[in-house]
Amino acid sequence: MTTPSRRDFLLKTGQGLGAAAIAGILPGGGLLSSAYASELADPLAPKQPHIPAKVKTVIWLHMNGAPSTLDLYDYKPDLIKLAGTAPPASFMKGIKTSTQGGVGKLFASDRKWKQHGESGAWFSDLVPNIATQADKIAFIKSSVTVGATHDISILKLNTGDLNPGRPSLGAWVSYALGSANPDLPPYVVLYNGKNEPRGGSVNWNSGFLPAVYQGTAFRPGSSPILHLERPELRNAEQQRASLDLLKRLNQGNAARYPNDTELRARLRSYDLADRMQVAAPDAVDLSKETELTKDMYGLNDPGSESYGTTLLRARRLAERGVRFIQVVSGAPSEDAELASWDAHSDLEKNHRVMARMVDKPIAGLLEDLKQRGLLDTTLVVWTSEFGRTSYGESGDGRDHNPWGYTQWMAGGGVKAGTTFGETDAIGLQVADKDKAVDTYDLQATVLQLLGLDHLKTTFLNNGRSERPTVVYGKVIKELLA
Repeated sequence: MTTPSRRDFLLKTGQGLGAAAIAGILPGGGLLSSAYASELADPLAPKQPHIPAKVKTVIWLHMNGAPSTLDLYDYKPDLIKLAGTAPPASFMKGIKTSTQGGVGKLFASDRKWKQHGESGAWFSDLVPNIATQADKIAFIKSSVTVGATHDISILKLNTGDLNPGRPSLGAWVSYALGSANPDLPPYVVLYNGKNEPRGGSVNWNSGFLPAVYQGTAFRPGSSPILHLERPELRNAEQQRASLDLLKRLNQGNAARYPNDTELRARLRSYDLADRMQVAAPDAVDLSKETELTKDMYGLNDPGSESYGTTLLRARRLAERGVRFIQVVSGAPSEDAELASWDAHSDLEKNHRVMARMVDKPIAGLLEDLKQRGLLDTTLVVWTSEFGRTSYGESGDGRDHNPWGYTQWMAGGGVKAGTTFGETDAIGLQVADKDKAVDTYDLQATVLQLLGLDHLKTTFLNNGRSERPTVVYGKVIKELLA
């Protein structure tokens, strides 16, 4: 019999002095340091929030490529009147970052606008179905960010930094709250189209957090998770015996190397994969959904079928307790010419295709969540890396705009049917800088609705207490019910 090491003794003393001692030398700290020893046994065990949570699940809808919200939600009569002229100098003040195509003439696309719902919110004819959900939505029309390059701004949207290395928001949520369903990952990434989203896994990784908190990507198609099925010639007992052997071997190494988070993540992933062989196929299987539900998500339309399938899977994951579901919009079909909203030219063609792809599925998601009693416990966030300029590029497109654009939220804890902030008369910059909402502010508000104080959600990394919003961020209280 081997003599237990000092580290083994500390780990086995649980929540007493041993736990406090080991928390001081292992990664973490802040929110979870006092429970770190028990976390080694189950890092995804459910954890209590700081305050009562308004929602249990976030569905984060990233409109990849940056749509022109001037052509979707932000009605600007002055832009229509001034179209074809140079932007007045007064509207260009403070813009220091040059855009890719330079500053062209003001451009107004051929949109028809109407007000909808009791809120009277404006929607263009590109999103007639989302317009029917007007009174469920809280608009943020004063969104800003840093950078005007897709990869950089997408990274900032998801991780809070312009460089790789920080955890994504979903990873922070997994770390702070754990899992609500032991048979599924707490953080899942969905996308449609044949290619992985721009930037790839760096946008859903765990950064300096333990690896177990990174997102799990579900691919499009009938088999979203690679190598999940058990080989035909291998029965359940044989698989269990192999997993038990791997677990014993890995536990031995984990005790020797307690700082190796990759090893602990591997331990957890083997057991999770075993359970997911039953739970995951059921979660993404749409065969049990009614034809009425499928139609609600646009599955009967080739232009929206792929994205609708993704959102219907998102709803099924939400009702099974997945904490954070990151959905990245891709191509409307396998052979589609367009794969994003990036309309530097021919905005009319691009946005008609992309809007058709997402409009009915998103409206269907909101309505379906409402009908099932899930909207009160789910937060849907419609977001992008930045917006697009009010001046044109290539004559009929728009350039990147980080100075003023629209995002929105719907669901539990949100003041539905309201609008926070606005852009100037031509939709180029935020009108009132005091109401500017950076990606940090959006993340802080999302965390608040999950019951997490972004200032207290911390992790000790290289001697520094890190938090999701870096050193920025404020909760937009005007958006909260």
